[in-house]
Amino acid sequence: MSVKGKVWKYGDDVNTDVIFPGKYTYTIKERSDMAKVALEDLDMEFNKNAKPGDIIVGGKNWGCGSSREQAVSCVKERGIAVIIAKSFARIYYRNCFNEGLPIIVCPEAVDAINMGDEVEVDFESGVIRAGGKEFKFPAYPEFVQGLIKDGGLIPHVKKSLGLA
Repeated sequence: MSVKGKVWKYGDDVNTDVIFPGKYTYTIKERSDMAKVALEDLDMEFNKNAKPGDIIVGGKNWGCGSSREQAVSCVKERGIAVIIAKSFARIYYRNCFNEGLPIIVCPEAVDAINMGDEVEVDFESGVIRAGGKEFKFPAYPEFVQGLIKDGGLIPHVKKSLGLA
């Protein structure tokens, strides 16, 4: 499994209140509507121009703040293929796998990648290709690849139990 997309790059400590603006927490319920406001308080260009298959690159502690699940749902629904960061907040990290949104911790790649670059990620071999360079990360185990292919933890469990 691999993806290739345009990069949207941001800095350290991008919190869930910026990824999915808190002002919408109790008013927006549909995932398609969540996608329309993703990162609007950080980057209106993202909101206008992000395309399915694009890639987010972040600094340290991506997704810090509250445990707001919408902060994962909105970027996944927007079609973001993967988030690469120097580190993730613990709850955001877990919510990504629950939702089937691939994430990678690779500080070296983050330092080398620029806004607008085209990046390729191969999950099976654990390689990020950017700017003519390759960066290694631990390849996803088969179970995690299954979570992502099936769209998250609940669909994966249902499929495993023959309920889907």
